[in-house]
This record gives sequence, C-alpha cells and structure tokens, in this order.
Amino acid sequence: GQKRWERQFWATGRTRTHPSSANAAPTPASDGKNIYAFFSSNDLICLDVDGNLKWFRGLAHDFPKAGNDIGMSSSPTFAADTVIVQVENQGDSFVSAINSVTGETRWRIQRPKRANWSSPVTMSDAADTPIVLLKSDDGLDAYHVVSGEKLWTFEGEAGGIPSIVTAGDRIYLPSEGLTVLQAAEGNQEPEILWSSPRLRPGPASPIIHDNRVFAINRSGVVTCANLEDGEVEWQLRLKGSFWATPILANGYLYCINDAGSAQVVSLGDKGELIGTSE
Repeated sequence: GQKRWERQFWATGRTRTHPSSANAAPTPASDGKNIYAFFSSNDLICLDVDGNLKWFRGLAHDFPKAGNDIGMSSSPTFAADTVIVQVENQGDSFVSAINSVTGETRWRIQRPKRANWSSPVTMSDAADTPIVLLKSDDGLDAYHVVSGEKLWTFEGEAGGIPSIVTAGDRIYLPSEGLTVLQAAEGNQEPEILWSSPRLRPGPASPIIHDNRVFAINRSGVVTCANLEDGEVEWQLRLKGSFWATPILANGYLYCINDAGSAQVVSLGDKGELIGTSE
C-alpha cells in the first residue's frame, strides 16, 4: 500500500544524491488523471491526482551506473498512454518509454554517454503520428512514441541544457542561436524555415506566446522576435545571471535569476520591467 511504498522508497536511499545535485529538479508531467514524477535519483513514480501510488519504477536500481555528479534534471513527458524519460549521462545512458497504465517498459534505446539535462518533448507530425523529440549535443532525434521506431535525425550543435519548444508542426531548436524546423511526415527529415544567431536562449529554454518567441541568455538579456521569420522586435537587459526558464502568465514573463531575484517583464510593443521581488 501507500505507507509500505513510502517506507521502501525512503529505505532505499534513492533520494541521496551528490551534494552539488541540489539544483537538479525535474518537473512532473500529468495527463489530467495521473501525475508522473521523475526524480534526480532516477526513480519514476505514478500517482493519481489524490496522491495515491499507482506504480513505481526504480530505474536507479535497474541501471545503477546511470547518473552524473551534478544531478539528473531532465523532466518526463507524456503522450499516447506513454511516459518518456531521458536518462542521458556518462554511465548507463538511455531513454525509456513506459506504459502509463501498467508501469511496464514499452521500449528502451541507448543514447550517447554524455551528461544531458534537456527534456524530451512530444508532438504530432503532419500525419498526426505521436513522436517524441530527443535533443542532445549532436542535434535532434525523432522517435515514434509507442513503437520506439526512429523516424529522423537533424544534426547540429544543440547543447545539452535548454529544451526545445514546439508550436503546431514547427520545432524551435536551440542550435546556432535558434533554428526553426518544420516537421514533415513519417521518416522525412524536417525542413529548416529560419535560423537566427541573435536568439540565443543560453541554459534557459525558449518560450512562445502571441506569435512571438522569447529567449533569455545567461547574462539576462531577454530577446523578443517574430515567430514567422525570427526578426528581433526588442531586447531588454535584466539584472543578474540566469539559468532557469522564465514562466509566462497573463502577458508577463517571470524571470528568476541565480540569486533568487524575480523580475517581472510586461510583454507589449516593447519589454518593460515592472517589478522585482527578492
């Protein structure tokens, strides 16, 4: 039951990680019925919305060499009754697709043995096929969500920290600044629509809103560009250095820097800093 699982979970010591891994924080995913939480310890749990345990996968137990000295922080994603976790590191490096109902593995693929903190992203291609996009230092790979069939690869220096964002059939990939791809159908490689070296998200992932794309770099420069062609509309420099992706809500960007300063940017014809909270 729930209490027995809690005792077993804490007894395993799976939550003990390297001291420097305190910053590693995967974000849970949900399909509206269940919550899928992936921990820096490589444990994956499924809870219903009332917090009752439905299943548990100790991936750290199954693959004890999976992990790095900074901590795993790739967030899980969900599509077609499948939870995908990207466990890329210097040891047991892999991506697993888990049946969201039973907790059993649908498929597992080996990945390059390098640390990677970006998160998998799901979308549908032109044929409405559910695909999962996996970004690494070498570029972007697309796989069928349910079968695990590899569909295509886009090569490019993409880095292992920021994640991609999608809008319709378009993929906004942090590579060479920001490169925008249009997904095709099946095994067809995506088409490059535009690329902008001025849009460099840094560690943070890009954000899309109101036909615009926003990126914040390590130095705190927020850049707003047109979604269709990448033409820069405005830039705004904030205080401090940034790793975290901003949160967008109700027409505002909430940007939190390394020191914990939350700076609120109003989004209009130009960006305007309207508030700061320590």
